[in-house]
Amino acid sequence: MPRSLVLERKGELSLRDIPLQMDMGPTDVRIQVHTVGVCGSDVHYYTHGKIGPFVVNEPMVLGHEASGVVIEVGSQVHHLKTGDRVCMEPGIPDPASRAAKLGIYNVDPAVTFWATPPVHGCLTPQVVHPAAYTYKLPDHVSFAEGAMVEPFAIGMQAALRARIQPGDVGVVLGAGPIGMMTALAALAGGCAKVLVADLAQPKLDIIGTYPGIETINIRDRTAAEAILEATEGWGADVVFECSGAAPAILGVPQLSRPGGTVVLVGMPVDPVPVDIVGLQAKELRIETVFRYANVYDRAIALIAAGKVDLKPLISFSLPFEDSIAAFERAAEGRNTDVKIQIEMLG
Repeated sequence: MPRSLVLERKGELSLRDIPLQMDMGPTDVRIQVHTVGVCGSDVHYYTHGKIGPFVVNEPMVLGHEASGVVIEVGSQVHHLKTGDRVCMEPGIPDPASRAAKLGIYNVDPAVTFWATPPVHGCLTPQVVHPAAYTYKLPDHVSFAEGAMVEPFAIGMQAALRARIQPGDVGVVLGAGPIGMMTALAALAGGCAKVLVADLAQPKLDIIGTYPGIETINIRDRTAAEAILEATEGWGADVVFECSGAAPAILGVPQLSRPGGTVVLVGMPVDPVPVDIVGLQAKELRIETVFRYANVYDRAIALIAAGKVDLKPLISFSLPFEDSIAAFERAAEGRNTDVKIQIEMLG
């Protein structure tokens, strides 16, 4: 049995052996896991024991942002070989489902997603994964960057849902990891500039180093004031709500230009009020994001081409033996931390 990072129950982690399904099919690959990112959802399961309807009722291996090395391939796999460096898309849909046929497999009710109860994650030495959702990394893209593809894919999904036009002005509410990923994806997608609003100055300092990013500390002035000033009273073309905070969601109509777009990326813990009339009065188009679909190739291509540099967002990495400490650090929510990673292999 492989030694894995196991969430035993709310608030309790352990490093121990646990039986996992490791049988391979003809379209699968076996992967030696190298690097795994610590995601907010992993931390939420650790601190709260549930996310919405997904409840930790039995021990579960955590982790879903991963890269590694292929060590075995199924008989019907031809685009990958032993020794390939890869990253893995953690959601596996039913290819015969109506959602998959429509190209929206991320909302397939039958999808199985790493580290979403009752499915085990990838903080374990090896995983078996469908080759169709395993992507080769270019030689100059590191394992650490490969493990960043998963959160960046959410930003990519948001940018695609926004239908950005070249030269658009974007606004991102929330400078957490997903907010930062969304801001970079919006720039890559054609925005001339993106304003990022938050109240944590250290996080704004990190994302503010990127060309094309301007920051707003909402302790000093409201996001609405800053955006109206930056757009000469017109408003932003696209507003990405990435905080999930009720006041931010309520205030979204004030930030957008008439006929603009609002993309809801952040996920509130509980239902929140929405200013329907404010949205209607400007005829704002509302888009929503849940994970991602058909964007991994694009995300890797942008990273490989140097169009998006995610390395500054990796705060630090710890060895697998210290993975409990990594989660404890992530649970503190320090303003100076963006992405913590765990290295399974040195």
